[in-house]
Amino acid sequence: MKQKTLGAIVLAAGKGKRMNSKRKNKVTFSLGNRPMILHAVKLLEAIEIGIIIVVVGFAKKSVIDVLKDTSVIFAEQRKRLGTAHASSRALLKLPRHITDVLVLQGDDSAFYKPEILKKLISVHTLSKSVITFLTLDLQNPFGLGRVVRDSSDKVISVVEEKDATKKDRAITEINPACYVFKVNFLRKYLGKIKKSSVTGEYYLTNLIGIAIKNKEKVETVKIKGMPWRGVNTKEELEEAEKLFLEK
Repeated sequence: MKQKTLGAIVLAAGKGKRMNSKRKNKVTFSLGNRPMILHAVKLLEAIEIGIIIVVVGFAKKSVIDVLKDTSVIFAEQRKRLGTAHASSRALLKLPRHITDVLVLQGDDSAFYKPEILKKLISVHTLSKSVITFLTLDLQNPFGLGRVVRDSSDKVISVVEEKDATKKDRAITEINPACYVFKVNFLRKYLGKIKKSSVTGEYYLTNLIGIAIKNKEKVETVKIKGMPWRGVNTKEELEEAEKLFLEK
């Protein structure tokens, strides 16, 4: 049975300029004999999410062509201003009856199993959190946002590599950017995210800090031992292919 009040947003608008591709969005590159974005959509269909919105931007036709035989809804991000801005474009397409939304990336979702997303959704529902996000324990977390917890194991922040202290960098728990949000929380706070002074973009990750600052409830689902690889370069795609085949 389809989940009537739960929707999903797949972020697939980024240029992925380090892939050096001018006509194809990186999410359309093949992983395990299937375009990466198609892995994401099939995963969401497997857990019976009825409303799936895919945010397109760079080389949008390549993404739309790959998904032409699915029932996804497309939202366009004309200016690539970050993941929070992309999510705001998708919110415009989200039906009003949707109360919670799963947000994931188009380039790494092939590694998630339906059971993991079902657990994420279940924890979110039972805890009544405004944000529930997946965390992974990686042997080599270089370049990824670290999940910082207090002595009671409560999340206090997510720190990006460039802002991390030596102590933060020793943390192996990372944020792969797979979330479930209360839609009313997104509508209230997306517009309050500040633009990065470095990139000029608006990042969805900042909502975790905003939620904590406003004493909103944040939960996590911690996964250990799962192969995972975000893809930003051709070398990372080759690594992802090896991990996927091993899985």
